[in-house]
Amino acid sequence: MAKVRALVFDLDGTLIDSVLDIAEAANHALQGAGYPQRSVDEIRSFVGDGARSLVARAAELPLEDARLDALLETFLAYYTAHPTRFTELLPGAREALARFPELRIALCTNKPRVTTQAVLAGLGLEQSFSAIVAGGDLPQKKPDPAPLLHIAELLGLSPGELVMVGDGPQDVESARAAGARSIGVENGIADLARLRSAEPDAMIATLHDLPALIARWQDG
Repeated sequence: MAKVRALVFDLDGTLIDSVLDIAEAANHALQGAGYPQRSVDEIRSFVGDGARSLVARAAELPLEDARLDALLETFLAYYTAHPTRFTELLPGAREALARFPELRIALCTNKPRVTTQAVLAGLGLEQSFSAIVAGGDLPQKKPDPAPLLHIAELLGLSPGELVMVGDGPQDVESARAAGARSIGVENGIADLARLRSAEPDAMIATLHDLPALIARWQDG
């Protein structure tokens, strides 16, 4: 098994708890278009597959429905303008980003590039990553392997040298398809049963547990 050369983090539910800001932006878009608003728990269950999927689920519209275009535009505009009113780093996140000076640190998220950059700026994390692949950067998104393969290319590494750290099955499935290892984080946004059923290579309760796990893997 190859040595770990890079950690690739998911964003929502892995590094940050962003549900309240996402819910506020989604409900702003829904209300403006005459759709019923959704509870925070409902919005939570819609997170993970990108903004268009989230808005489609919230409005109960098919992904290809043209009405989603205006909803998505309103959602993104509001969210970009209010990216971190309630968003907080999850336990161990800031430490995890600074704890591994010998490794490359990257971000792989299905969140659109515009809102990803706004959130990172709001939390002071713009300089934390050697590479970022966000929603819309490529035609594919997680669970497709393409985003992770692109990160490997950007970092000059083989996929087997990457470890994907995330809270959703999309992260695990993308890593497996790319030939990378995966670590599931239990205290995220995604449904824990779905994360476990995806069978990551390892599970940790919070990012506080990441250094010890990586040390064990590096020791073989």
